[in-house]
Amino acid sequence: MPAATIPAPLRGIAKFDPRKRAKLGGAPIAAQLENDKKFRELVAESVAAGWPELVASLAEGNVPPAADPVLVAAAAYLTRPPGWAEMIDAARADLEQSAVAAEDQEREETVTRLREQLAGQKSAAKEEADRLREQIKAARVENSDLRRKLHDARERAKAAARRAEEMERAAEEARSAATAAGSAGESELRRLRERVADVEKQLEASRRAAREGRSIEDARIRVLLDALQDASAGLRRELALPTTISRPADSVAAVTGERPGVRGVPARALADDDPQLLDQLLALPQVHLIIDGYNVTKTGYGTLTLADQRTRLMTSLGGLVAQTRVEVTVVFDGAELNAPVQVVAPRGVRVLFSAPGEIADDLIRQLVRAEPSGRAIAVVSSDREVAESVRRMGARPVPSGLLLRRLGRA
Repeated sequence: MPAATIPAPLRGIAKFDPRKRAKLGGAPIAAQLENDKKFRELVAESVAAGWPELVASLAEGNVPPAADPVLVAAAAYLTRPPGWAEMIDAARADLEQSAVAAEDQEREETVTRLREQLAGQKSAAKEEADRLREQIKAARVENSDLRRKLHDARERAKAAARRAEEMERAAEEARSAATAAGSAGESELRRLRERVADVEKQLEASRRAAREGRSIEDARIRVLLDALQDASAGLRRELALPTTISRPADSVAAVTGERPGVRGVPARALADDDPQLLDQLLALPQVHLIIDGYNVTKTGYGTLTLADQRTRLMTSLGGLVAQTRVEVTVVFDGAELNAPVQVVAPRGVRVLFSAPGEIADDLIRQLVRAEPSGRAIAVVSSDREVAESVRRMGARPVPSGLLLRRLGRA
């Protein structure tokens, strides 16, 4: 239809796709056809132009027998020929009759199809039953053979068991005779072996104790001898003592140059906070420098993590050891660690962690106690309790600040 002839309520629906218009616009179109006679007449004209023979037959009151009932009802409703309502009712009756006939035909076809399927299933079931009967028959024959074989195998097993029991009894008798014959010798041999083992254990324990005691004492004596040797050499140099015995030429009267005496040696009784204290201690022969690790690091750079503190201290001590060649032992408190750590110590620096249940202060005292009496020992720690205890043990305490200044100067 031209857009001008379409009623206003249906202009939006007229833009729909035909399938969408039939699905969504059916109710508005039907309402407009019912209420707008002019619109219905325009549609009727289009139907008359499309199906002129059907419209003419309906106008004469005749319904073509081969016409579609839906098309007849639609044309009768739109063109309104005489008796159009009866035509619509007749078309509805034809549709209902056709639907019933179609439903009956579909039901008949379904029943026929189901009967065919049932017959096929019965045939398949019969074939399957025959096949299963054959399999059961074959299984029964095989089962009979297996039972016979099983019976034979059981008889052979029983005979083998009897022979095995007889052989076991003979072997047991032979073992009993052998055991009875060698019991005295085995008892004596066992007793002798136990005595030999006890003697070997006692001998090994004695050797180990003697070896450990000798090695510890040898180490202490060797360190003390080295310290005494270096100390005597240094004292001889400072006092200008002669290195050899008097010679005949020494008895000739003459005037010699002035030699330094004992009064010329610098005083060594320095205060604990004297900057020269650590330098003089490092100059002593065979000195052992024991450092309270965390006491030094937390004094100098306590804002770092423990790992960074250890790394920085190890780096600084590497340069100090390279300059002075002294023995350095750094002690850290192992109780502050969640797990064992890897510490890269420079050459000449010994790193120790206190064992579980032990603090670093106790480990420092053990190190001082292990040294021979007379060796020079310096303990770097600002802990007053540590300083007093090592002083009583013969070591010289040094504040942590002196070591930090010495490391910074290096």
